[in-house]
Amino acid sequence: MKETLSTDDEGFVTRPIPGLSPAVLLPTRPTQIIAKSSSVTVQPVSEDAREDSQSKDVSGDSIRRRFLDFYASRGHKVLPSASLVPEDPTVLLTIAGMLQFKPVFLGKVPRQVPCATTAQRCIRTNDLENVGRTARHHTFFEMLGNFSFGDYFKKEAIRWAWELSTVEFGLPANRVWVSIYEDDDEAFEIWKNEVGVPVERIKRMGEADNFWTSGPTGPCGPCSELYYDFYPERGSDDDVDLGDDSRFIEFYNLVFMQYNKTDDGLLEPLKQKNIDTGLGLERIAQILQKVPNNYETDLIYPIIAKVLELANISYDSADEKAKTSLKVIADHIRAVVYLISDGVVPSNIGRGYVVRRLIRRAVRKGKSLGINGDGKGSLKGAFLPTVAEKVIEMSTYIDSDVKQKSPRILEEIRQEELHFKKTLERGEKLLDQKLQDALSTADKTENKPCLSGKDAFILYDTYGFPVEITAEVAEERGVSIDMDGFEVEMENQRRQSQAAHNVVKLTVEDDADITKDIDDTEFLGYDSLSARAVVKSLLVGGKPVIRVSEGSEVEILLDRTPFYAESGGQIADHGFMYVNSGGNQDDAVVEVSDVQKSLKIFVHKGIVKSGALEVGKEVEAAVDADLRQRAKVHHTATHLLQSALKKVVGQETSQAGSLVAFDRLRFDFNFNRPLHDGELEEIECLINKWIGDATRLETKVLPLADAKKAGAIAMFGEKYDDEVRVVEVPGVSMELCGGTHVGNTAEIRAFKIISEQGIASGIRRIEAVAGEAFIEYINSRDSQMKRLCSTLKVKAEDVTNRVENLLEELRTARKEASDLRSKAAVYRASVISNKAFTVGTSQTVRVLVESMDDTDADSLKSAAEHLVSTLEEPVAVVLGSCPDKDKVSLVAAFSPGVVSLGVQAGKFIGSIAKLCGGGGGGKPNFAQAGGRKPENLSSALEKAREELVATLSEKLG
Repeated sequence: MKETLSTDDEGFVTRPIPGLSPAVLLPTRPTQIIAKSSSVTVQPVSEDAREDSQSKDVSGDSIRRRFLDFYASRGHKVLPSASLVPEDPTVLLTIAGMLQFKPVFLGKVPRQVPCATTAQRCIRTNDLENVGRTARHHTFFEMLGNFSFGDYFKKEAIRWAWELSTVEFGLPANRVWVSIYEDDDEAFEIWKNEVGVPVERIKRMGEADNFWTSGPTGPCGPCSELYYDFYPERGSDDDVDLGDDSRFIEFYNLVFMQYNKTDDGLLEPLKQKNIDTGLGLERIAQILQKVPNNYETDLIYPIIAKVLELANISYDSADEKAKTSLKVIADHIRAVVYLISDGVVPSNIGRGYVVRRLIRRAVRKGKSLGINGDGKGSLKGAFLPTVAEKVIEMSTYIDSDVKQKSPRILEEIRQEELHFKKTLERGEKLLDQKLQDALSTADKTENKPCLSGKDAFILYDTYGFPVEITAEVAEERGVSIDMDGFEVEMENQRRQSQAAHNVVKLTVEDDADITKDIDDTEFLGYDSLSARAVVKSLLVGGKPVIRVSEGSEVEILLDRTPFYAESGGQIADHGFMYVNSGGNQDDAVVEVSDVQKSLKIFVHKGIVKSGALEVGKEVEAAVDADLRQRAKVHHTATHLLQSALKKVVGQETSQAGSLVAFDRLRFDFNFNRPLHDGELEEIECLINKWIGDATRLETKVLPLADAKKAGAIAMFGEKYDDEVRVVEVPGVSMELCGGTHVGNTAEIRAFKIISEQGIASGIRRIEAVAGEAFIEYINSRDSQMKRLCSTLKVKAEDVTNRVENLLEELRTARKEASDLRSKAAVYRASVISNKAFTVGTSQTVRVLVESMDDTDADSLKSAAEHLVSTLEEPVAVVLGSCPDKDKVSLVAAFSPGVVSLGVQAGKFIGSIAKLCGGGGGGKPNFAQAGGRKPENLSSALEKAREELVATLSEKLG
């Protein structure tokens, strides 16, 4: 049925939005890139144009497409969203649309296009507590943006923003307000005189609101923001506050990057003025779809509808607390799906902690809604994967790769949810108890209730409760948290997990000055291992020098080089540089041990072995051919390994990191379980078959889009230019790769996996050897086997049986020794049992507190159990020993009669162990503890004797 569109009294487009099947208008025409001039003028808006806007679809997917088409028709190149995992090391996650263009704004890389437009996926977690509580806060959101790199500037940016808003999207002009920086008269004049916004709807605001800075120094400039007015009938007095969320929503931000802020705070005009804008897709969707908040748009509400189905409730009947939980789950699962798709898996550090925190927060919200099971018949199943399926279904025009990766995404979510649920109930009980204790203590002391940092850490470390969840629950009960104490407990773990930065730093690094006058290095290493080159610059300790002599560690910049610089997981070439003026002996020799790249400039790091090297001299640069061959073998073998993994364990497996070294290769991949021996064997067999097929590799340079269309796989962590190098093993593998490779698979000779292990949640690692490294590995193993055979005096085929027999004999001997030690301890216990004394008068308890010298922990336990069973009930026994130089063992054994008095072994022994620099605990009737200070054992036992007597005397009356 065709959807009905109507207009309200102000000419605003309205339409019904089906909750479970939001209307989605798919792109019907290709986005075109056309030439433009930065001096383009904007024609007055016609009534026909306004009427045309009324008939357009306002689904989220349509809004995204219309934005991109609008700017594409004005000369912008449509670029894909960057990954949520940014290349910028100063930012943990992609938090803004401009982030992928940071090097261009800094002038560190030349612009590839004069202007661009994107729909960027973003993650922000700095105000997580507001998600679901306000109309427009999210962790995951899409930022639509248009960017100019020294092309057009303020005039065009302002007029196009107005045209997009009021013509393309049909917003009534009288509902759009504008803010500008208080001193930006240029923007004021454009808005007032050229666009025609009434003066009363242009608000000048201060630096805190409308001046964008990247940091203490660097590019900066004034902003202008567009706000939508939900209640224009309230008037336009001077005291109107654009920050009033009940009336206004900011939906479009224009940053005019026109200054450079110096160290002394001065603002210098930039030679290249840039434009950076951001329009929140969820916000404009709320406006156009006429819904009360972002969550009820067709971008998010279908996800909420799935949660409603699982919770068996209706949205209209849900109270505000339940609606908040629904919104949190929908928001968080969006973020989790796209983060996992981009290679982030749950962990306790960095990005992984963000994913873990979001999943666990969503699980708790699901529990509060009464969701049980997965909605597919399993009451013990995970519900979040069922919700995530809806997110994946809606992902087509956000990130087309998500559906392909869906099996891995759903499995990661399922495992994390089930893992958390195992400890959730126990953790909630402990948290409830700790909060009750805090409230009780506050009542007695008349202080504000506070949960200790140590307790918050235990909940985090033992029960998997992110401290933010603990804080939320505590806040609901009126209890604060000692965050300083928690930070002390967390130490490095907490610092890593909160490494996210929510400000994009655009300060120019020092290395920009070093390379600004140096041309890009011409790389010759694909075709040659030696070349004549000219020294363009020398650096010692990071500072330019003209000449270096023997013994100096130096960084050398050449005009051309055969040396491969470390990138794409492959380590750098090693080799030498020679300076020869024509004689029989070299004037200088430099040993090169590393090569790095700064942009496209190669930096050769080495040491001058003899002679002297000067800027301007010509050198013979020679790569170590044997080491290069090892790297080529391992790099091609890595490509074969990825293909074999996809065939054996599934196409959804993807690379998560790699190392191509001279002595081995390492390949990290996304997978949720260890590989079976049979799978590893199958992978090896496949690779060795491909090696034996002696297939010639094909290498070609293609446009990036053509390479991806042909099926080439992108390598992890790499950024690609418009033209890319494609390395193909026909019929086996095709990858985008700038590394060095063999010419024929037969050069690899053989391949062997030497280990497979997990390195993080959902990440496995394979290490392997090939070529010459394979031969060395096999020879080493053969040598070890020969020595083993000689030692055991058996043939190689009998080694396993012989070792198993020896292990069994060792186990038997150890058990016999342990039994003898226990018997000896029991005998010694019998000897000291006469040292037991009585506490109490009418009702008595037998007490024994003694040292048993160097008795080991297991034997100490046997001795205590013997004493409790042989001494007259009720009895309390505390024993201690020093089995090793820096080790203390303690045990407390209380009979049922002592436990019935309220005296518990587990609680008692812990405080005694602290005196010996340790700790411990256990059950009410039996507990063990340890320590690291044997010198304190005597005083600790004396303390135990005193406390035990005092406690029992009090209990016995």
